[in-house]
Amino acid sequence: MLLILLLVPLFAAVILAFVGDRKFAPEINIIGSAATFAAGAGLSLQVYEQGPMLAGGKFFFVDAFNVYLSVLTSFVSMTTAIFSRRYMRLEREHGRVGHVGMRFYHAMFQLFIFAMLLCLLTNNIGVLWIAMELATLSTVLLVSLYRTPSAIEAAWKYFILCGVGIAQALFGTVLLYFAAEKVLGEGGEALLWTNLNKVSGSLEPTVLSLAFVFLMVGYGTKVGLVPLHNWLPDAHSEGPTPISAVLSGLLLNIALYALVRCKVLVDGSTGTHHAGNIMMGFGIISILVAAFSLLRQKDIKRMFSYSSIEHMGIATFAFGLGGPIATFGALLHMLVHSLAKSAIFFTAGHASQMHRTQDMDKITGLFKGNPLVGWGLMFGVMAIAGMPPFGVFMSEFLILTATIKEAPWMTPFLLLGLGVAFAALFRRVQPMVAGGLPPHQRPIKAAHLPVMLHMALVLMLGVYMPEFLNNWLHVAAELLK
Repeated sequence: MLLILLLVPLFAAVILAFVGDRKFAPEINIIGSAATFAAGAGLSLQVYEQGPMLAGGKFFFVDAFNVYLSVLTSFVSMTTAIFSRRYMRLEREHGRVGHVGMRFYHAMFQLFIFAMLLCLLTNNIGVLWIAMELATLSTVLLVSLYRTPSAIEAAWKYFILCGVGIAQALFGTVLLYFAAEKVLGEGGEALLWTNLNKVSGSLEPTVLSLAFVFLMVGYGTKVGLVPLHNWLPDAHSEGPTPISAVLSGLLLNIALYALVRCKVLVDGSTGTHHAGNIMMGFGIISILVAAFSLLRQKDIKRMFSYSSIEHMGIATFAFGLGGPIATFGALLHMLVHSLAKSAIFFTAGHASQMHRTQDMDKITGLFKGNPLVGWGLMFGVMAIAGMPPFGVFMSEFLILTATIKEAPWMTPFLLLGLGVAFAALFRRVQPMVAGGLPPHQRPIKAAHLPVMLHMALVLMLGVYMPEFLNNWLHVAAELLK
């Protein structure tokens, strides 16, 4: 099942490289993504019943944490592929993307899914770094898809900043191997997560503490943490909307996954909260900077990219805080943020197509022009801002409760960031959905199913959490203690 999960997107990428602009290419993209999700669901059921497992001669490792993110990644990829069918067809009709661009888009989309799943499922920290670089390269090319000067500039900024960051992560990985080989010996065995977890208490704490600093800077750049975040707003605003959805909803999670795995090793080695304190510092700064940055945005996709920085700051802060409640809240937050934020980008993309602009001052009357797009954006903002009864409220409430108990002096800063972000989002979105219908607004055939499905799940998770998911998150939280 694991082999199917990895090979399906890779095989689909090869096929779409040849047929990426033909009439049935979007359907192949959807079928490939759906088959990947089915394989991910099957693998998760296997892990749920049998527990963690090794595969491929220890090359792959699956437990409750990474298979949980694998299912989320494959699900959001599938719904994004469904959304992109109509969205990208309209972009093609309007001349924003040509024949080569469409072929390139479909092939790179599937390659990106493959790279993210490889990051999650590999047992080797060196392969994790390589797969993260592959994910970066595939999305850099997608960000520049429209070939406008601003899109190319955004892609270059993304490439340079994330390239520098990933170089820091490589040095951190080398230091980690340097500490591990003294215990596990030379060779590939010293690069396996499973082996490192077993001997974490025997690893040199000084070397691991230094390694985590480089890993934090390197993978933190990919997470979009302040002050390493400058690539993210440009990449989101200039790339195609489906790519913005998977960047915000998925890629940031993958980089945070790598950080959390490294934090567990450092905690086991040092016996202190050193790594957690670093994550809490980066997290709270990201929350505050992103929240105040929301107030002065004019581009709709750029605004929601800052919202992604804020929410990844919340998750990073919670993982750094540690403890069963905060870790459970962080895991839930990754899930509900991915679902809500991708749905928001779907509706924002359609709103931009209807008004031929991403300038929020020129987008009005969405309720009248296309009620489903308008209400989809409104409910999405209500969810991502943390209003009850949506799932984001539940995850933020758990994180806030843990903060009051474990780090009360951080509570005012967390509340300030959440409050400013809440006000900023509603201040900007309310005029877009209300108001009169502008004369330049054009009707479109929007893809409503992915938005409604995501919002229904986010709402359900705020009202009722299925028992199997509750158990799953508890097991994953235990692994990250």
